[in-house]
Amino acid sequence: MSATELDQLEAMEVAAVDLGSNSFHMLVARAGEEGVQVIDRLREPVRLAQGLAEDKSLSPKAQARALECLERFGQRLKGLPQDRVRIVGTNTLRRLRRSRRFLTLAEESIGHRIEIIAGVEEARLIFNGVTHGLPQDGSRRLVIDIGGGSTELIIGVDGVATLMESVHMGCVSWTQRYFADGQNSAGRMRKARLAAAAELKFLARAYRAHGWDVALGASGSVRAVWRVAAAMGHGEHVLTRAGIQAIEQACSGQARIDALELPGLREDRRPVFLGSFSVMAGLFDVLNIEALEISDRALREGVMYDLLGRISDDDVRDRSASSLALRFKLDQAQAQRVEHLAVEMHKQLVSSWKLNEAEDRDMLRWAAQLHEIGMSISHSGYHKHSAYVLEQVDLHGFSRTDQQIISAIVRCHRGKWSEERFGELPKPWRKRARRLAILLRVAVILSRGRNPVEAPCPQVQASKGFLGVRLPEGYLDAHALTRTDFELEAQRLAAAGFKLDFA
Repeated sequence: MSATELDQLEAMEVAAVDLGSNSFHMLVARAGEEGVQVIDRLREPVRLAQGLAEDKSLSPKAQARALECLERFGQRLKGLPQDRVRIVGTNTLRRLRRSRRFLTLAEESIGHRIEIIAGVEEARLIFNGVTHGLPQDGSRRLVIDIGGGSTELIIGVDGVATLMESVHMGCVSWTQRYFADGQNSAGRMRKARLAAAAELKFLARAYRAHGWDVALGASGSVRAVWRVAAAMGHGEHVLTRAGIQAIEQACSGQARIDALELPGLREDRRPVFLGSFSVMAGLFDVLNIEALEISDRALREGVMYDLLGRISDDDVRDRSASSLALRFKLDQAQAQRVEHLAVEMHKQLVSSWKLNEAEDRDMLRWAAQLHEIGMSISHSGYHKHSAYVLEQVDLHGFSRTDQQIISAIVRCHRGKWSEERFGELPKPWRKRARRLAILLRVAVILSRGRNPVEAPCPQVQASKGFLGVRLPEGYLDAHALTRTDFELEAQRLAAAGFKLDFA
């Protein structure tokens, strides 16, 4: 978000938390008329990726380390409203199988919802965090972030990312692959560096063709390599190719990682330093980087600015939904009719159905805007195609959980009720998503004629397992097809244990 938009915010405290594969970070800031002031930072090297087994389960020790850290973070966040905190999980949590139980424990420990974000979304947030506040001068910037389990590479201009990639290699995963026994040699380092370059080769042509004016490095792994190079006299503010070569030479003669002696190397970075260095060297090789400027911002700053954008009604998710609708050539007039009716009914039921006024309304809005996206594939069973696309497509600003929720609502907006889709959602969302899907079903029925003159918004009342819909007197007599649709809908919902009453 821009400085002007920040000026319009009332002073408030916000927090961004990054649950990375190597470290967990928390940033607490005060935002208001004078901009954003960081008031607290916390970081703990949890090493989550070390506990990820081949079957993608998380070891009890890694779980314990994570939950203990989250409990400490939760103490700092206590008292902050839910909408002033955003917590994102990255590569290791993306890869974790049967993750729901662990995430439930994690959310209980920290006291807030955790969002698992896709690699491309992680890349977008990193770019936003690193480039926020930099001159809007048309410079093309390459941003590189080496995490514990993945590496993100982004090229963009003036804060807008145009090329993004997330690669499954990071300081922890590369250390485990090439230095797991704690031993080191010149041959191992060379092998790890060449392997990193080979892993990145698939994107080299596109990134070189795109080009950049300046390269920026973010994250603890990048800064660890830079600190060592700077302490060795190679680049005060930048990491250079000469610095890379000096580090490789200095490390080659050291046989054990736990005894690695390098100037500027922090104790907590020693266990994963060779993994960080190998990936960094591979990037320099495959992209022909000569110098990398070092940023003190990273993912957590991007998460914070994204959160502030949501608070100030500059939500990137709205732009993403609109862009997707245009890409799939949706009937936007119809989507607007459905959205209007669904949102108006939602307003009436916030209290009786215990719906979240803002969050649930937004999920319902996006589901209504995009519910017909599957028609570009096939009209037959289009709601199933819509649900698949919405769960799988890259949607900037949305977490994987957001997309699962919207997908479940859209999957059940017509036809046979699919209860199992809601069972896959986080527990706090299951009942709410069911109810939002029912509202979308009613809105779709009332808009079936695609008439430019909108159907009247019904008066609705609800209780557990019940929805009453009241239309203007005589409306259903004058609209026989709508009456028939409601009769069929009542039968379908009755089979799912839900009563729909209409008149």
